[in-house]
Amino acid sequence: MGAVKVKLTIAYEGTEYSGWQWQTNRVTVQQRVEEALASILQETVRLHSSSRTDTGVHAVGLVAHVELPERASALTESKLELALNAHLPDDIRVVGVRRVPAGFHARFDARGKQYRYQVWNDRSANPLLRRHAWLVYKPLNMEAVRSAARLFVGRHDFVSFAGTRNYEMESTVRTVVRCDVQRRGSLITFIIEADGFLYKMCRSIVGTLIQIGLGKFDSGEICTMLERRDRRVAGMTAPAHGLTLWKVYYASKRLPRKPARDRRSA
Repeated sequence: MGAVKVKLTIAYEGTEYSGWQWQTNRVTVQQRVEEALASILQETVRLHSSSRTDTGVHAVGLVAHVELPERASALTESKLELALNAHLPDDIRVVGVRRVPAGFHARFDARGKQYRYQVWNDRSANPLLRRHAWLVYKPLNMEAVRSAARLFVGRHDFVSFAGTRNYEMESTVRTVVRCDVQRRGSLITFIIEADGFLYKMCRSIVGTLIQIGLGKFDSGEICTMLERRDRRVAGMTAPAHGLTLWKVYYASKRLPRKPARDRRSA
């Protein structure tokens, strides 16, 4: 029968971890899930993920795939999910397991992602959200925030809203299909969907929108920031702990993968 490829959907509270990806001398989410797999399979296997969340960032729908050895082919999806969660700490959970075709790749086959960012806009912090929402205690002009958010929708070069990486990307152009701002009482939720995200792009968008709400920038300056292609002209980067990877989208039909040169920035 050969190796079996499975798709894992993983949720985690990222406070105690140095992001998703393996790092020397630091504890990461990928490390913990691979350790759980090794305990079950009695051999080391490698996960390939859809995303590489930063230190302190959370997820409810990160996707990864793994190839299981042939002798594990009798392990059902539900049994694997139960076994993994029995070996994982309480702040990491596998919430879905599904067998996928041999050609599936969690990262290269992803067609889009949704991130959500929470802001608590009040004079006092909400202790229940202290690890999941950025406290902004000054009043915000929500009309200006929403007006500016709409300007991010579309296909743009987002280099002005990207952090510095140690490699060059073939393209910094991305298509944002949704940038909504929802408010319920003191809780503000930013919902951003795109075909891909640059490093710290979501947090830079949110940080800039908050500064617009505080009057530091005008709403219309978003267009100038995008056109200038210079990180220094845009606003601040919001703290990591307010950000959650919400969902990864895949096409229902098989589509051509992105060219290999673009994969690092997917």
